[in-house]
Amino acid sequence: MTVSAKQPKRIVIIGGPGTGKSTLIHELENRGHDCMHEISRDVTLQAQKDGIDQLFLTDPILFSQKLLEGRLHQFNEANKFFGNFLFYDRGLPDVPIYMDYLGTSYPDHFSKTCQDNTYDHVFLLPPWEAIYEQDNERYESFEIATKLYSYLKEGYHAFGYSPIEVPIGTIEERIQFIGLQLKTSI
Repeated sequence: MTVSAKQPKRIVIIGGPGTGKSTLIHELENRGHDCMHEISRDVTLQAQKDGIDQLFLTDPILFSQKLLEGRLHQFNEANKFFGNFLFYDRGLPDVPIYMDYLGTSYPDHFSKTCQDNTYDHVFLLPPWEAIYEQDNERYESFEIATKLYSYLKEGYHAFGYSPIEVPIGTIEERIQFIGLQLKTSI
């Protein structure tokens, strides 16, 4: 008799740049939860090592393809985890949504990949000017981050999700809010 392992619920944390996603993911991980980290900085840093300062701006299709592949790999890694939840710092739909923001056409398989690989819950972090910082990999202004938030909210709806907005607050307050929505203590 074969026992099949239950896959964890896939929980994606989304929001514009600088909204506290990575901080939240790191705290969830510190509390023992399985988490998949954001990969766009890795893609950006690798491109910089290859002599391309901002791959996203230089070749948005190549950058986005690399993100889509990396996030699909992360999505498929769920079968290696046995906890109740697997948290993701950004999800597959972020890729075509960012392309829509830029007004850039992209291959049909971008959207199809998002439609074929879905998350169980989506939590949306709103813009938060008090914690927003620009750096070498985060080039967007706060105003752009706010516009991206709107695109993410509308884009995830278009992919059939109902993102739950996480109120601005301490890490503890945000984690408690997400736990209440998931009907468990996290």
